[in-house]
Amino acid sequence: MSRNCLTKPTRMIAGLLTALFAVLAIPLGAYAAPESRVGRGFGPVYDAAHEITFNGTIQKVVTKHVAGSPAGMHLLVAGPQGQFDAHVGSFLNKETKEALHAGVPVQIVGAMTSLHGKKSYLLVRELTVDDKTVTVRGKNGALLLGQSARSQRPGTENKLLVKLNGGAR
Repeated sequence: MSRNCLTKPTRMIAGLLTALFAVLAIPLGAYAAPESRVGRGFGPVYDAAHEITFNGTIQKVVTKHVAGSPAGMHLLVAGPQGQFDAHVGSFLNKETKEALHAGVPVQIVGAMTSLHGKKSYLLVRELTVDDKTVTVRGKNGALLLGQSARSQRPGTENKLLVKLNGGAR
């Protein structure tokens, strides 16, 4: 009788394990993949096909998050094409952040987007300030971590690469 009591739970566990392995053995390709859309994911959608280059002057630097806007630093920039709320994100290095203040001329490469169908934002991909260009986003619009300013002067790119690779060898 005690032998029957031990085999029932063992059979039940064995059955559950068999069912679990059967489910896991189904190839992942058997499931239909959801429709892929460019620019979908977290945050606002970046449309590289409608990228613009904008020259202007910083009117205000906004570091506090405003509900309904993309998180991170914003620059209110005015130029010949009007005034834009330019989103630069949260990952600029200290040197670049210190260079950004009211009255500073900038060149911005980015794409316009609207959030929640309301206000439009210029999502900055490249920011040029004081003859230094910072890549803020990749070509797909994803914010890049830990970006540093690159000087436009010839020869400085190699020095930066040497520094990033741990010095001269």
